[in-house]
Amino acid sequence: MKLHADPLTRLNTVTAYGAGFVEINKVRHDRSIVLCPESPVAPWSAASFETLRADDLAALLVFAPEVVLLGTGERQRFPPPQLLRPLAQARIGVEVMSTPAACRTYNILMAEGRRVLAALLHD
Repeated sequence: MKLHADPLTRLNTVTAYGAGFVEINKVRHDRSIVLCPESPVAPWSAASFETLRADDLAALLVFAPEVVLLGTGERQRFPPPQLLRPLAQARIGVEVMSTPAACRTYNILMAEGRRVLAALLHD
């Protein structure tokens, strides 16, 4: 699905997504990524939902987000609570959803000026 963003923005915006990819500012990414509005798009150490570890989520703390959107691939899957503990202890909100839903939600929160981070699993 293609999304249309304000062309004047300098912030990272999801411009499209589909099976196995996410496009940020018209640049295609075919692996798990970490996405913040003002930081460079970064590869994420979490390769898949099945291999997700607490350390993968703890690594997101350096971005100091207000909320983390965890995109779990084509379908929504909830990780065990102990994996989310590093974020909960830092008082960072976490929303778990499919990667397509996380992409749409990210764009909305980013446009509102929120300190949002999308951790998107390649699936």
